[in-house]
Amino acid sequence: MIITNTETVHGRTISENLGLVRGSTVRARNFGRDFFAGLKNIIGGEISEYTKLLADSREQALKRMTDDAKRLGADAIINVRFTTSAVMQGSSEILAYGTAVRLA
Repeated sequence: MIITNTETVHGRTISENLGLVRGSTVRARNFGRDFFAGLKNIIGGEISEYTKLLADSREQALKRMTDDAKRLGADAIINVRFTTSAVMQGSSEILAYGTAVRLA
């Protein structure tokens, strides 16, 4: 599966637009991560616990979007974007979305 944030796939022709595909995940912080993040907030530096949580969330959303495109018989997903939103205090949604296409 080709995944790109551009409107085209270089060197390929789009033969069919299959529509919007998406994948999302909602993740919540946990006490252990919050405790260590609080300590890091005092002394400064990257909060690696949250960095890993967000990286894992992006990968899961991307996989779910790719699975959605495969169900449609897509060869590629173009115009891929990520967005995030707070669902409630302490949890966020990461959404990956794009346009599923077939290539000639």
